[in-house]
Amino acid sequence: MIVVVIIGILAAMAIPKFMTVAARSKQSEAKKILKQIYVNQRAHFQENETYWDPGGVVLTPANPDAYKDILVELMSTARYAYSMVVNGSSFVATATCADPGLDDDPAPDVWTIDDAGNLVNTSDDVTS
Repeated sequence: MIVVVIIGILAAMAIPKFMTVAARSKQSEAKKILKQIYVNQRAHFQENETYWDPGGVVLTPANPDAYKDILVELMSTARYAYSMVVNGSSFVATATCADPGLDDDPAPDVWTIDDAGNLVNTSDDVTS
C-alpha cells in the first residue's frame, strides 16, 4: 500500500513536467519552419533584390505547398499555420498554432521571424 502511495506521489510530480516538456518539443516545428522561411527568403532576396510575397496565402497542412516558390512545404501533421507580410525589402513570417493549444488551454502559441532573423515567441502557450 505504501508503495502505491509513493508511486502516486512520484507520478503527480512527474506528469506536469512531462506535459511541459512535450509541449515545448511541439514548438520546435514552428522554429524549424520559420528558420527555413528566413533562409529561403534571404536566398530569394539575393537573387531578385526583393522578398517573395505569398499574396496573403497561408501555409497550412491543408495547403502544404503554398510556399513552394521558396521551397517550403509542410507535412500533413503540421501543428502550425504560417503567414507572411512582405514589404519589398522586409518581411515578417508568423507561425500560429493550429491546435487548440499546445498545453490544452485556449491560448494560441505564436512565433515570428523577421528579415533580420529575429525569432520571437510573441505568445507563449507553454507555461513553465
